[in-house]
Amino acid sequence: MPDSGFEMTDEGLERENGGLTSMESIESRWVFQGEDDLDIDSGDRDTVDGDDDSTPCNGMGLDSDDEDNVEQKLIRTGPRIDSFDVEALEVPGVQKNDFEDVSVGRAILLAFQTLGVVFGDVGTSPLYTFSVMFSKAPVNGNEDVLGALSLVLYTLILVPLVKYVLIVVWANDDGEGGTFALYSLLCRHAKVNLLPNQLRSDARISSFRLKVPSPELERSLKIKERLEASLTLKKLLLMLVLVGTSMVIADGVVTPAMSVMSAVGGLKVGLSGVKQDQVVMISVACLVILFSVQKYGTSKVGLVVGPALFIWFCSLGGIGVYNLIKYDSHVWRAFNPVHIYYYFKRNSTKAWYSLGGCLLCATGSEAMFADLCYFSVRSVQLTFMFLVLPCLLLGYLGQAAYLMENHADTTQAFFSSVPSGAFWPVFLIANIAALIASRAMTTATFSCIKQSTALGCFPRLKIVHTSRKFMGQIYIPVMNWFLLALSLVLVCSISSIYEIGNAYAIAELGVMMMTTILVTIVMLLIWQINILIVLSFIIIFLGLELTFFSSVLWSVGDGSWIILVFAVVLFLIMYIWNYGSKLKYETEVKQKMSMDLLRELGPNLGTIRAPGIGLLYNELAKGIPAIFGHFLTTLPAVHSMIIFVCIKYVPVPVVPQNERFLFRRVCPRSYHIFRCIARYGYKDARKENHHTFEQLLIESLEKFIRREAQERSLESDGDCSDSEEEYSFSRVLVAPNGSVYSLGIPLLADFRDTGKAVMEESASEESKPGTSSESLVSEAEQSLEKELSFIRKAKESGVVYLLGHGDIRARKNSWFIKKLIINYFYAFLRKNSRRGTANLSVPHSHLVQVGMQYMV
Repeated sequence: MPDSGFEMTDEGLERENGGLTSMESIESRWVFQGEDDLDIDSGDRDTVDGDDDSTPCNGMGLDSDDEDNVEQKLIRTGPRIDSFDVEALEVPGVQKNDFEDVSVGRAILLAFQTLGVVFGDVGTSPLYTFSVMFSKAPVNGNEDVLGALSLVLYTLILVPLVKYVLIVVWANDDGEGGTFALYSLLCRHAKVNLLPNQLRSDARISSFRLKVPSPELERSLKIKERLEASLTLKKLLLMLVLVGTSMVIADGVVTPAMSVMSAVGGLKVGLSGVKQDQVVMISVACLVILFSVQKYGTSKVGLVVGPALFIWFCSLGGIGVYNLIKYDSHVWRAFNPVHIYYYFKRNSTKAWYSLGGCLLCATGSEAMFADLCYFSVRSVQLTFMFLVLPCLLLGYLGQAAYLMENHADTTQAFFSSVPSGAFWPVFLIANIAALIASRAMTTATFSCIKQSTALGCFPRLKIVHTSRKFMGQIYIPVMNWFLLALSLVLVCSISSIYEIGNAYAIAELGVMMMTTILVTIVMLLIWQINILIVLSFIIIFLGLELTFFSSVLWSVGDGSWIILVFAVVLFLIMYIWNYGSKLKYETEVKQKMSMDLLRELGPNLGTIRAPGIGLLYNELAKGIPAIFGHFLTTLPAVHSMIIFVCIKYVPVPVVPQNERFLFRRVCPRSYHIFRCIARYGYKDARKENHHTFEQLLIESLEKFIRREAQERSLESDGDCSDSEEEYSFSRVLVAPNGSVYSLGIPLLADFRDTGKAVMEESASEESKPGTSSESLVSEAEQSLEKELSFIRKAKESGVVYLLGHGDIRARKNSWFIKKLIINYFYAFLRKNSRRGTANLSVPHSHLVQVGMQYMV
């Protein structure tokens, strides 16, 4: 029967079951013999290779697309027994974010703690905002000061407050923020991930928290269908995410350089003999020290972070009030936006250039969203609205009041406005705040790289977890020194904070624009709010950010082009890695082995089973990897139990430990071959050693086998005759010419006469007129204990990790660009990325590796 008929039957079944695949674990179903022989990946189906031998298709154990050799018959089967369907249903309810439903006291404490982690970057912006602005548009009168101040005030209100604090932070992925968190959120609600390893069982993870678009909102459904159907839109969405991520990493280069240079630059105000070259040298020393202590983690200096930033914000507010009282309290007039119009009217092009400096008052806005994982939305909102924003407004108002009478002090506007008696204490606390802001941004960069690595968009690097309490606090040695080197290049080659400020604005705006676009898609697809609100959001904020971006691009020739080059290089690295990984996965899917080939590699070719468990690592979520055949043809023996282990990252922040492993039989029970998918979220820390991982895996496997036995007993109680019919029927393969072949001989059998014993047992059972239910239950219990005992003995014999080292090459008939990308660029990245053996941290005595070449 053609495939189309099979698909129609399966779709009809889905409609009958209400679209819930978990119903397959409870109800019997009618399928074509050989259904699971077809590894159909139609997007809506979750047919993973070989089930257990309780069903006809499972008994045959086929796992290929070659159904031509099988005569298909429509038969009734029992329930599909596998943890792919039922394991994720064990956790009642939904795993909630740790910060939901906190008390008022806890919220206030969290709000205080956010100062050092979330608001360090935006808190240090008064050090340089006015200085950079007035370097582009010099002050010619008090009206210029009022106009610049009005621009800063409304930028602060529109971007950090309205856009991020009131809107964007709600678009979090179960408490996670950032561009990749938004992408993960979209991947859960629409199939936009380019890597074809999605399973329907992933949607049943308790932390998935999927909100299906309601049928009443046709717009949301149409957008979802359009995104899933268009490969171009999927690629465009991924490119937007990669651009935003590359800008975040570039931000991790510019933030330390800008913050430290601005803070150290205050020496020129306190000590008249200090020159710019000396400021650069001191800044270089501070940066080296800053990145050198990064490996100790944020938590080890956390006791001084919150109080230091609290003192800093209080100092900002106090200095602002002092300057307002002493110089000019009429700067409150800047809240009238008409002064912005007058500012542009008087300065025209120069005012346009100064927009890049104005945006610096909003630097760190993206950090408020990216660092959301450490705190609750409410704590971030409360801290910003009741402490950070008032202190920043007072600080800028105070600087403007001072500049109203001191037009010549714009080069160091902040330190010049500090009262002489408080200069050195403020200088000290400003440098501490700058260092804290730089550390927080570098840590956020590490987190961003980890997320992109988990979702297959960045080469694997060594990741060190610096805190046992907070799994988000990580350290990546290679990136740490890479960021340090680029920061030093930036400081030494562009010694002016005005030019560095332009580069800073470029990096910030790149992230902001990508976030605006992604949040707009979230509004349309997930929030399903009024289209007028969505249009207002994107027109106001994207229009504002494009206006700022045109200003900084106009000044890109002054040296800030370096940051654009760096961002482009990062984008190419991430895109090439994703492109090569996708081609490799697709090639593995095409080259996966068939069960017919496995049968040919049986005892007749001299391959035997050795005691122990072999964990064969592969990336396939479906099918038998070709590397397994390579192992069988290379080695004379394979272990008595084989488990295909697929480490898979799903688009959720965290996967609960009791939902980590999914199992399914690949062949009949006597083969002792299983598939295991170990699922991790992009925030999960794989800190368990190989002993712990093995223990968790074996415990989960035993739990799956017990569940399987329970399902079998329920099935046999309900309909014994059907079960017997399936049992006998499942051991034959009918060829098109009418020949009947026995499939009772286990692949790579432990004993050469196992197949004969199985056939004799099958024949004796067929000759019996009936079997009591008590004897069936007893036999089932004995069979269960026998298999569990087999697993324990195999575990005692030892666990060996079977790894394949793949060499990726482009086909000879490929385009020149593809050959260049795969054979050189992607190959270079794979050669210098972290290997699987290092990630597993397994002793070399437990490893077996085989090389294989993939032509993509």
